[in-house]
Amino acid sequence: MEGEILNFIKVWITVLVSLCFCYSIRNIVPKGTKRLLSVLPVVCLFLYLPLKISSVHLGGSTAFFVAWLANFKILLFAFGKGPLSSDPSIPLPLFIALACLPIKIQQKRKNRENPSPEPRLDRQSEREPSSGQSDYIHPNVILIMYSFHVYFILEIMLAVGAVLARNLLGLELEPQFNEPYFATSLQDFWGCRWNLVVTSILRPTVYEPVRAIGSHLVGRKWAPLPAVFATFVVSAMMHELIFFYLGRVRPNWEISWFFLLHGFCLTAEIAIKKVLNDRWQLPKTISTILTVGFIMSTGFWLFFPKFVEYKVDVRAFEEYAEIGAYMKNVSQSIVRVLPGH
Repeated sequence: MEGEILNFIKVWITVLVSLCFCYSIRNIVPKGTKRLLSVLPVVCLFLYLPLKISSVHLGGSTAFFVAWLANFKILLFAFGKGPLSSDPSIPLPLFIALACLPIKIQQKRKNRENPSPEPRLDRQSEREPSSGQSDYIHPNVILIMYSFHVYFILEIMLAVGAVLARNLLGLELEPQFNEPYFATSLQDFWGCRWNLVVTSILRPTVYEPVRAIGSHLVGRKWAPLPAVFATFVVSAMMHELIFFYLGRVRPNWEISWFFLLHGFCLTAEIAIKKVLNDRWQLPKTISTILTVGFIMSTGFWLFFPKFVEYKVDVRAFEEYAEIGAYMKNVSQSIVRVLPGH
């Protein structure tokens, strides 16, 4: 575990140095192709760095923060867009925090009074089978436990990042989740309730450019449809990458099918809404049950089995045990060097 922690520290020192480089060129290299070529080595490096960490917790969070969030924000930065380019006088600590932490600065109220009607879209070696408690638990129960585990881990991880940014930088931050269990549609779930940091990154990097292109091909009314599906294609690719970092095995594309299925269904949902022009709607209670039921059932089918396949629970408890043993050894070493021991 000590070696893993050292690798984690080295990786994040490299990330900080790379972000300092990006910050230093913001007033030197003009936005566009030249800046993109300047930051492409950083993007490639950020895709490689998570491979240096095998821990589920340290590696998974690093992959999400660096390979996904930071890279997408750096690509936006290359073209003078996104949170890293919102203010030319942004200080270095804030630049680094915005780049690699799952935070989003709250917009002024006057910009939030008339929200856009369009959706914000999303929007992470072989082992012997465990002989522990999971062998005596029904597989469906394990999948349900994983669903709660994923939600609470994401909630805690994103909330910790938000608290650090608020206390250290004095920022007012937007919430990371918005009660996703009350979603009344797929558009409501993916656009307004689930993992809003990823949603805010995918919107300017994928959704808006594809919608702009689509408006010239199919018109402004139907342009959101290919934009929605393209967003889910990119999200599928990034989730496959995150799971590759976790498992280091060849993907079987079940994760991609999960997001492609949801992308197709959400595209169809938006098309039906446009045809009906909101003239007919299900009661909220029924639509919530159907929406949450569809998300959970498809998650049990295609998404959560990957956690079982990669023995995430077994590896996580092994890491907890290793951390406990490591901290015990450290405390014993400290006691030995204290006077009188």
